[in-house]
Amino acid sequence: MEAPTKTQPDVTVRVFRRQFSSNPRGARLARRVGLHQLHAWGIPYLSDASESAALIIGELTANAVTHGRVPGRDFALCLTHTPGDREVLGVLRIEVSDTRTECRPPGPGEIATPADSDDSGRGMLIVDALADRWAVIDREPPPGKTVRAELDLLH
Repeated sequence: MEAPTKTQPDVTVRVFRRQFSSNPRGARLARRVGLHQLHAWGIPYLSDASESAALIIGELTANAVTHGRVPGRDFALCLTHTPGDREVLGVLRIEVSDTRTECRPPGPGEIATPADSDDSGRGMLIVDALADRWAVIDREPPPGKTVRAELDLLH
């Protein structure tokens, strides 16, 4: 009896998850550690994908410590790399979760452009411009929210 023919390649999904202190130092550390992890997964430093991921991680973690901070609670960074095929290297998912339920950021298509004189309010515009898909969802487990951004990794 012959073994069944394999029709799809094996898929190894890589996941990195870590909690960080909800302060500016934690946000900087999350960005650096996240980029190191991507490099270890074969997404080299200074590549287009790494640079886009750096900006997205930086914006989402800065928002988590600025707008999502609850005293005594950390925020979480989760990176997931799902490999693709010959045409697409895969998908990189970036998730930043905090425990604050109010002060939810606007979702895709809801972002207002700040006035030229405003000192803030451009972070989610950057995420919107760089991510192929993104959303604001309820955190699992509650309480809180997660901002999820995905990048299609192309050859």
